Amino acid sequence: MTKTLTDKSGATVQVKLETGSHVSSYTLSLDGETTVGRAVFVDSPGAGNDRIFFHTEVDEEFGGRGLAGLLVREALDDSIRRNLTVVPVCPVFARHLKAHGGEFTARGGVFRRPTPADIALATRAARGGA
Repeated sequence: MTKTLTDKSGATVQVKLETGSHVSSYTLSLDGETTVGRAVFVDSPGAGNDRIFFHTEVDEEFGGRGLAGLLVREALDDSIRRNLTVVPVCPVFARHLKAHGGEFTARGGVFRRPTPADIALATRAARGGA
């Protein structure tokens, strides 16, 4: 999945889903090659369809362009398309859903508060093991 969007400066950016063995992420690039941001997540093990977002970052030099918001919104939109429940361990996702959760659920999105097990899973994933 790759989606092309426009930031506040009018520049074209791409958001791409990159899957890994322990963690995966939505990456944000300005030229299709140089990654300047990412929203990192781990999917719940087994039959669950929870996507636990635990870290989001955008390089400081690109601040003020709305890139974090684009990244979060596209990750949430993709979660809707995949019928996943979003679990916001990451403060960026938690703030966005606190402010815009009603809009997200109105478009078919589902989210829930993280449990201690979710936080433990995210911590293990961040340390390189799942």
